[in-house]
Amino acid sequence: MMMRVEPLVPDVAADAPVVTALPAAGGSFGDLVDAAGAVLGKADDAERAFAAHRGGLQEMVVERARADIALQLAAAGAQRVTQGLQTILGMQI
Repeated sequence: MMMRVEPLVPDVAADAPVVTALPAAGGSFGDLVDAAGAVLGKADDAERAFAAHRGGLQEMVVERARADIALQLAAAGAQRVTQGLQTILGMQI
C-alpha cells in the first residue's frame, strides 16, 4: 500500500489577493535598532558641540530627549520579541 500526500488548498474568494510569502520581520526590528543608534549618535554630537561652545543648550536637550525616546522604543520592541519567542518556545508540540 502506497501513501499519497496532497497539499491542502484552502477556499479563497475569487477577488481575494494571493499572498505567497510574508515579509521578513527581522528587517523591521533591525531598522528600529539602527534608527535608535543614529539618534543616539546625533545626541552625542549635540552634546559635544555644546561642550565645545558650538551648539546651544536647547538643541542638546532636545536631541537627548529624542535619543531617550528612541532607546525606550527599541527596548520595548526587544522585550516584545523576547516575549513572543518565549511563547513560541513554550508551546507543546
